[in-house]
Amino acid sequence: MLFNSFEFLFAFLPIVFIVYYLISKFNSALCNLWLLAASLYFYAYYKIEYLPVIISSILFNYTLGYFLQKDYSQKTRKIIMISAVIGNLALLCHYKYFNFLIETFNSLSSMHHFDTMKIMLPLGISFFTFQQISYITDLYKREAKHENIINYALFVSFFPQLIAGPICIY
Repeated sequence: MLFNSFEFLFAFLPIVFIVYYLISKFNSALCNLWLLAASLYFYAYYKIEYLPVIISSILFNYTLGYFLQKDYSQKTRKIIMISAVIGNLALLCHYKYFNFLIETFNSLSSMHHFDTMKIMLPLGISFFTFQQISYITDLYKREAKHENIINYALFVSFFPQLIAGPICIY
């Protein structure tokens, strides 16, 4: 769904605003949950097959963030932070560069030929990946606090900035 599309301007956005306003009048604690649901719907509208990618990425980083805020030794915290960064970059590389690497290998190798997997790029993967790396490094430096899962997931998936950025600090 594009920001200038009929569906966004005359259906999605008004519904999100109206329901948010109504929820805020009765139970402000549910506002972020509503925005998270709307953001995940916005993401899934493009291609529902990529919804598990963003959800698993959120859960991966949230879990490692939980361990980063513990009072482990500096060495253990560094291992957790490096693991999180490598995991995020591996996800990004898989979707953005896997076919490129296979095609390059095929062009350089005369003995082996591998088929590319025709992997489509999930919407906004660079933005939400680098945003989560920012969160992990801020936790590692103790410049951020580990929040509840709803607030964190909304930080990563908030629909106005999900597909076009900017990358935000937690």
